[in-house]
Amino acid sequence: MHAKFIELITQHVALSDLEKDLCKRFTEPVLCSKNHILEEEGKIPTYLYFVVSGFVRLFHYNDKGDEVTTHINCPPGFITSYINFNSQTRSDENLECITECELLRISKKNLDLLIQIPSFKDFSIYVFQESLSYNEQRSKELATLTADKRYLKLMTEHPELLHNVPMQYIASFLGMNAKSLSRIRRNIIK
Repeated sequence: MHAKFIELITQHVALSDLEKDLCKRFTEPVLCSKNHILEEEGKIPTYLYFVVSGFVRLFHYNDKGDEVTTHINCPPGFITSYINFNSQTRSDENLECITECELLRISKKNLDLLIQIPSFKDFSIYVFQESLSYNEQRSKELATLTADKRYLKLMTEHPELLHNVPMQYIASFLGMNAKSLSRIRRNIIK
């Protein structure tokens, strides 16, 4: 499992053999079943996860008690309730495996130690910048694109989600209800 993680890092920064070994030592491989809750709301997130395979979502409950999916992670990539993980405060979100998943996880303490090493610090800055760009783009799309265009964009950019993630999660992630998504999908098929 570490091979994909190290491959991703070395696409952006050079790692010595010692740094690769530290990476393996500081991250723990975990296999999780479908619907497994990795982190629960009301608790301080314990780990930052690297998704090697499978799909993970971040969700919370709105004031009506409905689930709202705020993020779906496609492999490879990182996921946790970032604000709460970083500040070590209680999260109002849940982190759930949508499918069976192969993950690497790292604790806040170990991450803080690892990013003292310049190459890992540089990589963490890269990940942070990518995350900011993604979140800014996602906010803009939710505010400016029609529901149809948001779905078509997802179809084009992440078709693997449509085959692995239940439609109610996709609908919520796209800022619509399941009925609207069904209508959009029917119109596209016509």
